[in-house]
Amino acid sequence: MSLLGKKTRSLLERARKVIPYGVNSNFRYYGEDTFVIKRGQGAHVWDADDKQYIDYRLGFGPIILGHAHPTVTQRVTEAIKGGTLFAWTNPWEISAAERIVRLTRMDKVKLTNTGSEATMHALRTARAYTGREKFVKFEGHYHGMNDYFLYSTASSAISAIGSRRSPVPAVVSSGIPRAINQYVYTLPFNDLERLEETIQNRWQDLAAVFLEPLLGNMGGILPKPAFLQKLRELCTKYGILLVFDEVKTGFRVANGGAQEYFGIKADLATYAKSLANGFPIAAIAGKEEVMMSIEPGKVANAGTYSGNVVGAAAADATLEILETEPVIADIFSSGQKLMDGIDEILTEADLPHHMAGLPSMFGFVLGTNDEPVDFRDHARWDLALYEEIGRALIQRGVMATPDTREPWFLSRAHDDSIIDETLGIFNEAIRQVKKKH
Repeated sequence: MSLLGKKTRSLLERARKVIPYGVNSNFRYYGEDTFVIKRGQGAHVWDADDKQYIDYRLGFGPIILGHAHPTVTQRVTEAIKGGTLFAWTNPWEISAAERIVRLTRMDKVKLTNTGSEATMHALRTARAYTGREKFVKFEGHYHGMNDYFLYSTASSAISAIGSRRSPVPAVVSSGIPRAINQYVYTLPFNDLERLEETIQNRWQDLAAVFLEPLLGNMGGILPKPAFLQKLRELCTKYGILLVFDEVKTGFRVANGGAQEYFGIKADLATYAKSLANGFPIAAIAGKEEVMMSIEPGKVANAGTYSGNVVGAAAADATLEILETEPVIADIFSSGQKLMDGIDEILTEADLPHHMAGLPSMFGFVLGTNDEPVDFRDHARWDLALYEEIGRALIQRGVMATPDTREPWFLSRAHDDSIIDETLGIFNEAIRQVKKKH
């Protein structure tokens, strides 16, 4: 049964006539059930047929305060009355950068527009600073739409990534030059043996190690306690830059992101999503010496819209709220209640599962009670059952992704009443699915 109503289907057909497959980001594509969302407010969105949903996708994570937050909207509205783009620095980007530095405790920051731009600049900066060209990324981790990073992501087939002892960089898209794979080493996440072996043998060529400290595109898998610490030690020992991709975790798992939560300092970090509650802005931040290597005329770093008034004003407002109010604590409280409730419902339904991630962005796997530790665990999950549950939730008004790789995101607008409503619907969805099996 289609998830879309008549008006939504009609708009999707219009979109398909002028936009390839009807989407401007392929991650939004869901075949005949690709939604057209008309508006959002707080914890809810409405489709073109005015059906209301509790939203746990939240734009794939950016909406940290709730849709259409009035303070952020007002700050942007007032700011753009004086213009939106100048060929010079504007006061809004200065204020936003100051807040980013205070919250992340990084030394310097450069603003850009998307997470993909931020990781692109981070890789170039790491290469320029170290004089080396290659880097390490981990299987299942996603670092944007740059050619260098589109290897062994969560979209890859398990059969394509080789053995654990000898991983293969599996390209995930047509159109990427074959020669690029010589610059990337892909490794299983949380595998200390492979990590140490690779860095000890290849360090002379390695500019950086990139990672999502919490897998925002793999159901919220967490690092093992010793993994990040050993990674920090190895990068320091061999002069490799440690780069945290905090596009999803930044300003979501703690005000200072995953670096604050896990107590590990990176050399560079990238931010986007929750930085501005849904407005387009991103950043690369890092240590003074590394960031100052981005010298005009010597290391390319530019963008016409970088630091534009719209994104910078939205970031300024969002980060001010995060600085002055217990936003993350509130979200963790609601998120923990939701995680505990889902865990209880799945246990009572006798469905093997494991809860993963942190309360502000979590997932759960089905078909096993074992804790997932890396992308290779993906083959053991019951993906079909998860999708079936996801569709049942959407039919009942809970907009959670039917894809087990994508976490559930919470905003501050997800209060106790919304969590209670969600758990009631989740229980109904599980009962429906159980009847079919």
